[in-house]
Amino acid sequence: MSFRRIHSSYLLKAKGMFWLAPAFSVCAGAVVLVFTMAHSGQAQTTGTSTLQTVTQFSQALMSLLPELPIDPTTDPPGNFSNVIPRQFDPGKTNLVQASWLSGIGCPTGATIALPNADFTGVGGFLTYTDPACSTGDPKDGRNQGLLLVKTGPSVNFAAATADLINVKGIMLTELGYDIRKFGPGTHSGPQGSHCGAGAPRFNVSTTTGFFFLGCSSPPPDSETLGDGWLRLRWGPPMGFGSACGPTFGPCPITGAVQRIQIVFDEGYLTPTTTFPPFVNTGGGPDEFGAAILDNIDVNGTLVGRGPVSAN
Repeated sequence: MSFRRIHSSYLLKAKGMFWLAPAFSVCAGAVVLVFTMAHSGQAQTTGTSTLQTVTQFSQALMSLLPELPIDPTTDPPGNFSNVIPRQFDPGKTNLVQASWLSGIGCPTGATIALPNADFTGVGGFLTYTDPACSTGDPKDGRNQGLLLVKTGPSVNFAAATADLINVKGIMLTELGYDIRKFGPGTHSGPQGSHCGAGAPRFNVSTTTGFFFLGCSSPPPDSETLGDGWLRLRWGPPMGFGSACGPTFGPCPITGAVQRIQIVFDEGYLTPTTTFPPFVNTGGGPDEFGAAILDNIDVNGTLVGRGPVSAN
């Protein structure tokens, strides 16, 4: 299958925009963030208060999940080399999961076994590459993919996350990943992994300030369409956040990188009001609380493997 590249302007127009009601206090000063998904295809706008709330939650998440220790003698800063999955689940709900798993990534030069004539064994082999990932992580020998899952209501104070290792000091020129989604469609299509305005998203802290960049907002600058995958790229990346000034963006992501996270915190149920009952808003078939990523891209360096941390 051939592929094409789609270029987009930075318009906040993609489906799956999520709305976060302002954080509110409950007993003992705990904070709950309410996420509400908009219906697919609706005209969408994002108020400054919404972007501010997303920024506050994202910055809090970075504080609540301390940066992983790195030995600078073996892992020099600025040499992006690993993506470490982590679960943020302070309530121990067991409703989020983040892990690299073998066999679920975007295949680049994969070996396909063909049966013999009577299906009693292997009769031959072929090589297969999904057109979306003609290049991949050369160190990935098991076709790993990064599984990110949030089960149940988006309001659950929990998230599947991953830390990008050895990115400190980098000046960003490109961010991206491959996402398992029906290739002939686009990132806004209903089939496959969830690709919303807020998940999966990059949280980026730089010397300038804080930014976040969602799967569909700002929409990717380019898409490479494959059979069952899409390659999404933002470059030079734009984002939202406090560093963009009083409107919260979008604006260019500037400054030397201090830390980058991937966050998946959108489930498949939203509250009808501040509290239950929870309902499926019917925003689209891809709103089922899961995404599979591969070939995480920082300035053209791809990382497509990591620890199998499923608990």
